[in-house]
Amino acid sequence: MLGLLCNPTSGGGRGGKIKEQVISHLQSQEIDFLDLSGVNADVAKMNLKALDLERISNLIVIGGDGLVHLAIQKLARSTVPLLIIPAGTGNDFARSLGLNINQPLDNLSLLNEMKSTGVDLGLVAGEYFAQILSTGFDSLVNERANQMRFIRGRMKYNVAIAQVLSTFKPRSYSFRVDGVHLESKAMLIAVSNGKSYGGGMMISPMSDLQDGYLDVMILGPVSRFEFLRVFPKVYSGSHINHPAVKFLKAKSVAISANAVAYADGERVGDLPIEVSIVEKCLRVLIP
Repeated sequence: MLGLLCNPTSGGGRGGKIKEQVISHLQSQEIDFLDLSGVNADVAKMNLKALDLERISNLIVIGGDGLVHLAIQKLARSTVPLLIIPAGTGNDFARSLGLNINQPLDNLSLLNEMKSTGVDLGLVAGEYFAQILSTGFDSLVNERANQMRFIRGRMKYNVAIAQVLSTFKPRSYSFRVDGVHLESKAMLIAVSNGKSYGGGMMISPMSDLQDGYLDVMILGPVSRFEFLRVFPKVYSGSHINHPAVKFLKAKSVAISANAVAYADGERVGDLPIEVSIVEKCLRVLIP
């Protein structure tokens, strides 16, 4: 039996529409499934938490990175594979897995041809993350955007970027990277398991979900003008050539500063934090 978990409001309602198509497909193929979806994320979370994983062979998640983040907390260290039907605004983990973002139902039609493989996850404050943990400028943008009630979608992030950048200054960070102490001022820190966040921003294009390492990107102090010039380059990954950008590989990293951290778009909390890689602890279905 397949497990089915959906966020009907993801992607501006796209999740609910795709779920109807998924159910229609499963029924036409006479495939048994257990629908864990609720009317909202809280109900889905309770259903997932109460689930006995021995009841299902795979878990199909219809939604974006937020729902994936919820699912991996249950599936990590289990033998039940995850299949993502991307229906969110970001879909970065699905993108890193090589799944079809533009035609999400193609991933379901190829279910019998998918292969199961193990991928790494990051671990911070007792929770797993699939893609990126970040602190600095982008985390403050998340904080500001989450406070907005009357602006929705991408626009609220554009407004938040303008508001944060007007007063933003580099923070002083203290690191312990695989036991080695470092200090640096930085505009942004990204601890990456996957390559991208924010809907395709290739913050760490060399990251590999199966290499057993975290990639730590440090963007050193630059002027506001230079930051505006460099930041858009994350969409192509070409920012890695800027002299203010530094990368380190690590099994674990501890970060201290007067700052807040986010992982997979979810608020982790104030620093200090300790992040580690957990190798091959999630089974996923990929083409």
